[in-house]
This record gives sequence, structure tokens and C-alpha cells, in this order.
Amino acid sequence: MEYTEIMVRYGELSTKGKNRRNFIDRLHGNVEKVLYKYPDLRIHPKRDRMHIILNGTDATTIMNHLKVIFGIQNFSPSIRIDKDLTAIKELAFQLVLEQYQPGKTFKITTKRADHQFEYDTNQINLAVGDYVSDNIPDIQAEMRQPDIKIQVEIRQDGAYLSSKTFKGAGGLPVGTAGKAELMLSGGIDSPVAGYLAMKRGVDIEMVHFYSPPYTSEHALQKAKDLTVKLAKYAGNIQFIQVPFTEIQETIKQNVPEGYLMTIQRRFMLRLTDAIRQQRQALAIFNGEAVGQVASQTLESMVAINDVTTTPILRPVATMDKTDIIKIAEKIDTFDLSIKPFEDCCTIFAPPRPKTKPRVDKAQQFEAQLDVAGLMERALKEIEVTNITPFDSYLAPVDEQISSLL
Repeated sequence: MEYTEIMVRYGELSTKGKNRRNFIDRLHGNVEKVLYKYPDLRIHPKRDRMHIILNGTDATTIMNHLKVIFGIQNFSPSIRIDKDLTAIKELAFQLVLEQYQPGKTFKITTKRADHQFEYDTNQINLAVGDYVSDNIPDIQAEMRQPDIKIQVEIRQDGAYLSSKTFKGAGGLPVGTAGKAELMLSGGIDSPVAGYLAMKRGVDIEMVHFYSPPYTSEHALQKAKDLTVKLAKYAGNIQFIQVPFTEIQETIKQNVPEGYLMTIQRRFMLRLTDAIRQQRQALAIFNGEAVGQVASQTLESMVAINDVTTTPILRPVATMDKTDIIKIAEKIDTFDLSIKPFEDCCTIFAPPRPKTKPRVDKAQQFEAQLDVAGLMERALKEIEVTNITPFDSYLAPVDEQISSLL
């Protein structure tokens, strides 16, 4: 069957009352960004669903993109024909026949947007159902849980028939909950945190710290490729790389070993908060999970959070590592995250970091540093890259290995 349209149904948008139009407009914009490489498509957002006219574009390719866009409950590939009952019956029969096996049941449901059409919904359901039964004598109709469901929609420009419905990503359209900065390391947890934030409608920007020559170009490329993986949910993501070498060297020379990690993370949070202010974002997300490593005890979080009053959101804070890994595998970031390119969180990691650092001690050690100057110089050198789902940064695995030898 050659499909002519994909009919998209909204998820939680149906509960959003007066904001519904804004949510639909945002979803429309996100779909356009994700599908920008397909110029023949025509996208028409309506109040209760969105219609994507294919104009010859392969339906399977488009559906593969749609299944990860947040705000979509489900979607159905459809075929448009003339509003002729005989043609509708024949196409419905063909669609049933395509899926039928002995013992399977079926149901016909009709929605009539064109009330001038000569038959009402019950007449269409009966006529089409009888035609299918006459041509497949052993098939049984089932109203509650049919194996095959044929949906007929009568609109002004024609009749649309569909027989398959695919589950969407659910959630809310990215951007409807405001903008936030995500502190992206090269590990497993922060991309999962970003995914969960986007699912609730947050438009995230990636903030990644790098420390050349201690961190390699591969580590930076890996962080960008992790962003590529997440960009398919939003259409594009801004990647902000922050130089961190001078700050790390200064901390290493002037701060006791046990507080190295605490002071580093306080600087990272300060810088992320400054970027948040510059870019008019509302909050900061990260991939911290309580008790997972020494720097993620509640005492450490208190000592690090001391530098800002901005909301710090931790979507994976209470999750087991195995559950985080399951999501990372689902969103295809796990294999990238475990590539052995060290980020700046690990290169100066002390063997015995303080698990219960004190805020007053952290403040005392920082008082000996030129915090404002270090911050100012780092912020002057940030670079911003617009990353789309179609970008690629890391070389193939064999090229990576040979370059490290």
C-alpha cells in the first residue's frame, strides 16, 4: 500500500486547556525542524490532530522520525481516496486482507468531518463491515478489542483510511516548559537526564567542560555526538563548550586534595549559572544520582549548590544505575557514553575525595583564588555549536583506535 498521509494524534496536549494552541504550535515547529530534510512534505496542524501529507515521500522513513518526537501520542499512516462508498469498501477490504489470518477479528470506525457526505457514520460502518464479512466469510466483528481496526475519516477533500497505529514518544513538546542548561559530561547519566527533561517539555542546552591538553579532542567529539543522539527529540540543540584548563590547574595547585572535586564542581555550577543568565534560561539540570559516587552524597550536593540559588534539577537522582543504563540503551547513548575518552571530571579526580565536605571549608579554600577572574576568562572563550540529528563528530572506531596508538 502506498500511503498518502500520516495522521498524528496528540498526547497530554488534550488536557492543556487554554494553552492547547501554544502546545500544538510548538509541536508543529518541532516536527518541522526534525523533518526539514523532506521538502515535499506538507504539515497541517489541526485542533485534535496533525496531518502530514507525504506527496510521494516514503512513509516508513517519516514514521521513524515521528516516533521519538515528544508530544505525539500515536500516529497512523493513511491512504486518501475519493469520497465514494464503493471505493471506501474496497480499500477497507484490502487493508483487512493485508493483516488477516484465520481467527482474527475486525472493527470499522468512522469519523465524518464532512457532514454533507450522503452517508452517516453508522451507515458507513455497516456498509463497510458487511462488505468485509461478505468477502471474508470466516472473519468475526469485535467491537471492544479487535485484532484489526480500520479507521475511516470523511473530510472535505476526500476519504482517508488507516489500519495501523504506532505508539509515539508521549510527553510534552520540547520548549513548552521553558529553557534550561544541562551539565553534560561524557558519562551515562547526564544524557539520560537530558532525555527525561526534554520529555517533560524542557528545551535544554548542553554545557560541556573541556580541559585541553588533559582531555582529548575525542572527548569533546563524544560529548557532541551524545548531543546528536538527543537532538532527534527536539530537532536541534545548542552545544556550549566551556574551557576549564586554567581553572583545574589553579585548583590543583592551591586546594587540598580532598576538596579538589568539590571546588571544581562549584566552579562548574557557577559557570553554568552564568551561562544560564546570559541565555535567559530558567534552571539547571544534571545527571547526579544520590550516593552513586563520592561527589554525589547529599553533603556534597549541599556544598556544591551553595554557589547559586537557581533550581538544580536531577531527573535520575533516585534511580538505580541499572535503570539508568536501560534508558541509555533505549535512547542509544550507552555505547557512546562508555567509550574510553576521559572528561575533565575524571582527569584530576583525587583518590580520596571528601564525601562529606563542609560549606565553610569550601568557601575558605576558594577565598584564596581569583574566582571572578577565572570565571571571566572562561566565559570569554565559550563556543556555541548548533547540533542537529544529522550531524556526526566522532571518527569510526578503527580510526579512533589508530589515532591513539
